[in-house]
Amino acid sequence: MVKIVFMGPPGAGKGTQAEKIVETYQIPHISTGDMFRKAIKDQTELGTEAKRYLDQGALVPDQITIGIVKERLTESDCKQGFLLDGFPRTVEQANALDEILDSLDLKIDYVINIDVDLNILKERLTGRRICRSCGATYHTIFNSPTIEGVCDKCGGELYQRKDDNDETVSSRLDVYLKQTKPLLDYYSLTGNLVNINGQQSIELVFAEIQTVLGGKR
Repeated sequence: MVKIVFMGPPGAGKGTQAEKIVETYQIPHISTGDMFRKAIKDQTELGTEAKRYLDQGALVPDQITIGIVKERLTESDCKQGFLLDGFPRTVEQANALDEILDSLDLKIDYVINIDVDLNILKERLTGRRICRSCGATYHTIFNSPTIEGVCDKCGGELYQRKDDNDETVSSRLDVYLKQTKPLLDYYSLTGNLVNINGQQSIELVFAEIQTVLGGKR
């Protein structure tokens, strides 16, 4: 029974590692988006409120988000642990999460942060290329196509998304780091924070995570 808050900047490979953790430890992967979609689908009171904001293109207020998180964590599949991804994003939300878990007689075991050098993150994000026809993803360095600019799967044209250019990527990373530092400091003080070297291979990153988690299941 392991309860994890999972953190990491864009390009750190967090999604890949989350899949491996969920499969290995048989715990639900709970992302903010998934929680919203489930609450809206189930037509809970908070889900209906969240939908009203989302339909307007507005941010869902903390009070509603926190309520939806609490609803999700009380469900039976979370009794054996969970991987919480995308929440909390602020110290205020972290405090709220502590209160939720206290009320459920639970606590976070680990806050796992995938740590990658800023320049490497920029290289990873700006090198991404996507096929216009089938949506396959490539990378100019780590997963290049056989013929430059051409999809191996369907022969479609590969392109760079607008938000993958250097200026936009730098801005996204700056925003993430500024928002996240207070949260990392918070969890460092609680003693839950574990920084994982995300500059290794996928297999070595996961091996390091498994070492941290040990025999917890």
